[in-house]
Amino acid sequence: MMRDISTADRVLAVDLDGTLIRGDMLYECLWCAMAQTWRTPFVAAQGLAAGKPALKRALADLGPVDVASLPYDTQVVDQVKAWREAGGRTALITATDHQLALAVAAHLGLFDEVQGTTQGCNLKGDAKAALLIDRYGADGFVYIGDARADLPCWAGASAAITVGASPKFRAEVAEVNADVTHLSAPQSLIGPVIKAMRPHQWLKNLLVFVPILANQSFTWAALMQGLMGFVAFGLVASAGYLLNDLLDLGPDRAHDRKRFRPLASGLLPVPVGTALVPMLLAAGLLVSALLGWGFAAVIVVYFFMTMAYSLFLKRKAIIDICVLAGLYTLRIIAGGVATGIELSIWLLAFSLFFFFSLATVKRQAELVHLKDRGLSAAAGRGYAVEDLPLTMQMALTSGFVSVLVMALYLNTPEVQAKYSTPSLLWGVNVLLLYWISRVVLTTHRGGMDDDPLVYAVTDRASLVVFALIVALGAGAILL
Repeated sequence: MMRDISTADRVLAVDLDGTLIRGDMLYECLWCAMAQTWRTPFVAAQGLAAGKPALKRALADLGPVDVASLPYDTQVVDQVKAWREAGGRTALITATDHQLALAVAAHLGLFDEVQGTTQGCNLKGDAKAALLIDRYGADGFVYIGDARADLPCWAGASAAITVGASPKFRAEVAEVNADVTHLSAPQSLIGPVIKAMRPHQWLKNLLVFVPILANQSFTWAALMQGLMGFVAFGLVASAGYLLNDLLDLGPDRAHDRKRFRPLASGLLPVPVGTALVPMLLAAGLLVSALLGWGFAAVIVVYFFMTMAYSLFLKRKAIIDICVLAGLYTLRIIAGGVATGIELSIWLLAFSLFFFFSLATVKRQAELVHLKDRGLSAAAGRGYAVEDLPLTMQMALTSGFVSVLVMALYLNTPEVQAKYSTPSLLWGVNVLLLYWISRVVLTTHRGGMDDDPLVYAVTDRASLVVFALIVALGAGAILL
């Protein structure tokens, strides 16, 4: 808590970006607009050509941000409340577009005055400091901020309050204003970055090893190629996850579980998340290029599919499920391209039906949670709770068809030649029938809280099924 600062004849001036909210309204508007229309980059470029105030106004108009769901800094909010309770006046002074600043102030109900960026005046740095001194006089205000652009404001303030400042930056602020108070220590971004990359979702990328397992090509060269493919897919997939989270900021903040994600909660600033997307994508493409242009092409196709999914396909019923199934199967195709192993049509058919089933389970789980919360439709999705019975039927039917494909494959000469005791593989069919049925039933009862594949590695029964499948496969080869 800050020390006692008299409120008499002084105004508490509060910055918005990085101070009142853990984020940046320009980036909030950008991604909100991106989620609405593909025209956003062109509108943004046109606005930027007319100056930064025009850019802020254009983005604010294109993608209205839900100010009620923004990640507000509770410490700063408490300070503003305390100042008002002590009889002091407060002002929201920000470089954010003026109309957006008014919306934030109206939502919080804590400010006597609001000043933001208007046409021809980007209220930042020296411009903000000049406005503060002109309106309240030198030493007539206390300023709360978080960035180096706020140094001129602190220089003209009677007292300074910083938010999340590093020790080095605190020393810089102390040089321009000796009466300084610091709110909250700087938070490490390492944990939020790793969490936002969703490393647990990298388990899906183990599918690149499926061609090696199916073909029994356990050479060091094949394994290393598979490992490089796994890393490349992980990096590119993480870029896709971050992109999806940026586009889903609004819906995620309204979700009972997703609101705790690093970007939605503000633990990972939106500008940092924005910068991470091209960085991870470039790293993934660099690794994929080492495996040849064929693999790199598959990676590019995968990323553009994920981008199309994030931008608009996820809002199209059934199409979204088909795309998710395709993205799973594409990992298997990539494994074949990386290792030079020719893929069996049986393997591709099985994967399409099997992963269509799991993708449908994912939608089924979302609808079950909506039903439990008394909601009728999913925000940003093409489904309603009344579709729940149909999604369950689709999941079961597609899953059972995948087992049928497996059964037909076991009767082919290819299997008879490749395995010493192929009859053991029939046990895999029984296990898959059990597992698919159990997953759909668990989801129907509200027990599926994550992606089905991620759920499988934490569910004891699923792990037992997986171990038995491995044992049967090994027995079919060795016995």
